[in-house]
Formats: sequence, C-alpha cells, structure tokens
Amino acid sequence: MAKTCAHLSQIRPVTPGAKGCEECLAIGDRWVHLRLCLTCGHVGCCDSSKNKHATKHYHKTSHPIVRSFEPGESWRWCYADELLMEA
Repeated sequence: MAKTCAHLSQIRPVTPGAKGCEECLAIGDRWVHLRLCLTCGHVGCCDSSKNKHATKHYHKTSHPIVRSFEPGESWRWCYADELLMEA
C-alpha cells in the first residue's frame, strides 16, 4: 500500500521570503538547490548544500512540507513522513 502524507492540511498559500536561501544570502554563502516551505514561505538550501538550511528550518519550526524552488520542478517533500510527492 502506498504511503500518504498526513500533513497536507498544513500547506498554505505562501509568498517566497527571498529569491535565494535566506540564511545563505545573509551570511554571503552559496547553495546548490532551493526549497520553499509551504507553511510559511521560507526559502532554504537543500541537503546537497553545505548549510542545509531547509532541513534546519524544519527542525526549528516543525513545518513539514517543502517544494522544490527550482525552475521546472514541482515535487514536494514531507520531512515528517519522509515522503516524496509529485505535485
């Protein structure tokens, strides 16, 4: 049986907080790919980036679902359920 996400109700209409990783921009660092928090609009860098700000945001806030913030990508990831979802 396919696993389903129990956190879809936490998705909100969001406005991205920045055009790049908010924390990396603040410290003048780089990122590999970006993730958008679908609860608050925070933009953080992916786990392939050295700072992993999107995951750190999840651990700090418990906001469970992000989507890729890369052009042409629409997938979502639920940290809490460890589940990849196609949008």
